[in-house]
Amino acid sequence: MNYRKRFTLWAVFLVIASLVLAGCAPTAATQIVPTKEEVTAAKPAATNTSAAVEEPAPTDTAVVETETPTVSEPKVATFIWTQEFDTLNPLYTQMWFSSVTQQLWNCWAWEYNPKNEPYPKLITEMPSLDNGGVSADGKVLTMKLRDDIQWSDGTPITADDFIFTYQMAIEPKNTVNSSYPYDRIASIDAPDPKTVLINFNEPFAPWQATLWKGILPAHILKPIFDSEGTLDTTDWNRAPNVSCGPYIFAEWESGSFARFVVNDNYWLGRPKIDEIYFRFVPDDTAQNSALKAQDGDLGTFISPQDVPSLKDAGLTIMTEPNGGAEGWFFLVNKDLSHPAMMDANVRRALALAFNREKITTDLLFGLTYVPVSFWGEMPEFWKNPAVKGYPYDPEEAKRLLDEAGWKDTNDDGTRDKDGVEFVLRYGTTIRPIRQDAQAVAQQDLAAVGVKLELSSYESDTYFADFANSGPAATGQLDIMEWSDYPAFPDPDIYYWLCSEIPTDEYPSGTNWFFLCDQELDSLIQLQATQINPTERQESIFKIQQIFQDQVYWVGLWNDPDIYAVGPRLKNVSFSGVTPFASIMDWDLTP
Repeated sequence: MNYRKRFTLWAVFLVIASLVLAGCAPTAATQIVPTKEEVTAAKPAATNTSAAVEEPAPTDTAVVETETPTVSEPKVATFIWTQEFDTLNPLYTQMWFSSVTQQLWNCWAWEYNPKNEPYPKLITEMPSLDNGGVSADGKVLTMKLRDDIQWSDGTPITADDFIFTYQMAIEPKNTVNSSYPYDRIASIDAPDPKTVLINFNEPFAPWQATLWKGILPAHILKPIFDSEGTLDTTDWNRAPNVSCGPYIFAEWESGSFARFVVNDNYWLGRPKIDEIYFRFVPDDTAQNSALKAQDGDLGTFISPQDVPSLKDAGLTIMTEPNGGAEGWFFLVNKDLSHPAMMDANVRRALALAFNREKITTDLLFGLTYVPVSFWGEMPEFWKNPAVKGYPYDPEEAKRLLDEAGWKDTNDDGTRDKDGVEFVLRYGTTIRPIRQDAQAVAQQDLAAVGVKLELSSYESDTYFADFANSGPAATGQLDIMEWSDYPAFPDPDIYYWLCSEIPTDEYPSGTNWFFLCDQELDSLIQLQATQINPTERQESIFKIQQIFQDQVYWVGLWNDPDIYAVGPRLKNVSFSGVTPFASIMDWDLTP
């Protein structure tokens, strides 16, 4: 392996302290991790300590040889990541590759088991109507914090940390990824250090799936905010020196790796694996090569087309439903879109002309399928049975395009209207399966007279936000492709709100489709206030019907989390919401 293996400080001092400097030991807060060479260099001094004993043992007394304590090599699990973190501050990211690390070094108020059911983590029990944690009108949420929770420096986690996290999420001087759902909160109160009262402006149904996905240490970051007026530039965003998970941040070398080592102050004990080492690689090919060579213990975002070869190499493939699906997102804005994209029937024609089944069968080996809606992988309660998706029907696509006035009037093979050629900008990332899908789409749509100009980007470029001129976030693409989902396992889709359209004044807006449908907007806001499940289901069904009728999203393939697990990792399980929630139980064999 080409990464640096490290030894934890306690192991070195165990040798030295037991044989040379008895009684001298490092504190739990020490973060220096010596190298293997440093450990080796320390050994000779320890083995020579017997020379200090000058008086020989009596000849009639048996001599008992004492073995020199050995230094055990720490257990280092290597995770192969095809995208580098954008940040480690939970308020500043929605990137999957960053967010899923939260169960390692940060902490959520509640996490999810492999059945994607919530269970309390920082709190004593999940708030509900029955236990009084949720008020009858749905406007007040009461959380009781555990007594034993603490930050990695030993400072107790209290209500002040939750209040500070809320304040930082809505602070205009912080360019957080999104202030949602904290902007739905009217106020937060703390009757005592272990009680948090959340007062909503109106009932808020999706609280369980959207709140407290990571918290901030007030005692560390509040002085920085008070001094700087923002958290945008704090070192903690990339090097969180104080955290609250089973691991603590060690280092992050941009473009290469990041390391997290055991948190000796974790209130639930010590994990079995000593270090989690993230190795950043440029693409799926590099990831697969590393896994097959056993230079990595875990890979993720495995394409179904790579599953057979990884299995042949001895890796275990584990699939975890996460509510997600790969799909087309359309730019629907009269100032930014190609004019054809403003017509729902034209968007429908694009869906009908694209043989998406061919991708799932020929490119993905039949290991997945075409989802019928953006909610197609949600719990059954939230799926509208009347929504059926779009079949492959190129002849109907041609008819709809003719009817909309898009015809090839100059015999160049591409339809046109009012002097405008039907040429669309279609962009995605450099993942091979996505580029393969682009090629199929380009061929299929050319057959009905629509030209696609293809572009693909490195992930950090493609998913850059409005402020950083990301091609999707700034309306440079008519068709955008990626994998996404509602607030799984909740059906909320706040990022389609008109208020989430990014602007110079609101560069962190998440509505990269620049779509403002007033009927849809009203329903999205309404469902978020409906604490009666049946009433909320009715609104969610109406939203899904609008998506179907207006063709705001087209599913390409179901996209669960697929992991490749190496033979050294043991006791591995995942959750679709909090993938590494069970990391304490994972183990690593030599």
